[in-house]
Amino acid sequence: MAQRPRIKTTVVGSYPMPDWLVALPSEQAVLDATRVVIHTQEKAGIDLVCDGELSRFDVNHPETNGMIEYFVKPMAGIRSAVTFDELLGYRAQRGMGFRTRPPAVVDGPIGSGTLDLPQACNRAKHLASHPFKFTLTGPHMLAKTLIDRHYKSLPDLTMSIAAALAEQVAHLDADVVQIDEANLPGNPDEWQWAAAAINRVLDAVKTLPAVHLCFGNYGGQSIQKGAWTKLIDYLNALHVDHIVMETAHRPQEELAVFRDLRPEIGFGLGVVDIKSTEIESADHVARMIERAESVIGQDRIAYIHPDCGFWMLKRSIADGKIRALVAGRDLFEGRRGAHAA
Repeated sequence: MAQRPRIKTTVVGSYPMPDWLVALPSEQAVLDATRVVIHTQEKAGIDLVCDGELSRFDVNHPETNGMIEYFVKPMAGIRSAVTFDELLGYRAQRGMGFRTRPPAVVDGPIGSGTLDLPQACNRAKHLASHPFKFTLTGPHMLAKTLIDRHYKSLPDLTMSIAAALAEQVAHLDADVVQIDEANLPGNPDEWQWAAAAINRVLDAVKTLPAVHLCFGNYGGQSIQKGAWTKLIDYLNALHVDHIVMETAHRPQEELAVFRDLRPEIGFGLGVVDIKSTEIESADHVARMIERAESVIGQDRIAYIHPDCGFWMLKRSIADGKIRALVAGRDLFEGRRGAHAA
């Protein structure tokens, strides 16, 4: 019987939208596409699979591929219609240059409204034979993209969104529930109230909670500027099983920051650069794991994965990178086993 690998492989979330789904969208087509995405991962040998975030599919999806609108528009207290004056004010905000329009306006107390994440999770999980991960955008990221006419306090708005998400997350039946935050790395001074909010959501997870952090990805470009060294206190404050980090596209010397990560938190190492169209070799992935373990400690890596979601890439490139994850992990563990022998 083959020995289970010590390091697990996973993906971060999104997958390139199949052309045929966009051309002829329907509920059945979304289910069929989800089957394809999950089967692609399972056939490649990915240990912890995801639905490609196709539960958020909208043929008219905005720039963020459903990362924001899918979650906030169904919530109570949210208005989708945005006035021209509100548009002008939004476009003048720092850090929102990657969006041309706000997703919504907060006019009243935030609540779950008609949002139904458990249904989306269950529908995808039933298509998977491997352990399944469900992903959602974190409260900090959601709050930062909204126009707030009610709370007049970003921390208060963020905590209210966290409460609504926690109500949803408490009913999710995924093996891992991953919360994604792509704005905080560019705003590390907000970490204390951001940590309090995300922990409200993480504490509601009844299985394994995870957090993904990155510097954003739009058109192959990083959205946020900053460094991981400024967020180690945030990471150590998380009520989390493991973290899923962008490291392949980052400076090599940044890895040393994670020596200070609490040992109870599993480290997820990004070994695939989704901002590059070159497909990594198995040897490249294995060497990245070797280098990381030499810096942060042997047996410290719990998962390897891409830096972020695949949605900006062509399917053939994404599929090649998925296969490279497994081949590289297997090569690394084979080498390690040979050295131990």
